[in-house]
Amino acid sequence: MSNGARHALGVVAGLLLPPLVAAGLWYGVGDLTLQAQQSFRISWIAVGVLAATAIVLAFLAGSRLSPVASLLGGLAFTAIGVMPFVEMVSGVRLLPTDLLPAVFRNGFTTSAYSGLLIVVGVTLLVASLFPSRWRGPARDLAEPDEYESSWGSASPQSPYLPPRSGSEDATRPMYRE
Repeated sequence: MSNGARHALGVVAGLLLPPLVAAGLWYGVGDLTLQAQQSFRISWIAVGVLAATAIVLAFLAGSRLSPVASLLGGLAFTAIGVMPFVEMVSGVRLLPTDLLPAVFRNGFTTSAYSGLLIVVGVTLLVASLFPSRWRGPARDLAEPDEYESSWGSASPQSPYLPPRSGSEDATRPMYRE
């Protein structure tokens, strides 16, 4: 796959997966805290949603697809995660209060005001900074299997070595008689 195609798929993944991660994180944290506060029990649905969210988050952070996906997700999570702290410092209300349903709103406020969204955002940003993720797969620059020799026929063997026999040990680095 070419680098252009890889990065184009990374943009698509970076636009589609972070909202799913945010929704799963906010629902899982919200439902888990609400069930724990109301009836002192664990919501296994919320635990499953958090586990699936962690898998998608790991795909964003460690995928060989493209670092653009983790870069876009990291920028979004960091921006949303910084807003509650800017609200606290400036005193100006930046985040809407009634846009999300109760479970999502509870999960958002818990994860945002605890700094969890900043941790997720910075993790994704750092994962996209490694130079090896921006490069494509290594190309094989080794000698091709078949080439035209000076004798006119295609030969997979170097003209500087004696002809191979079927019984020669392939683990030996040099020809031995």
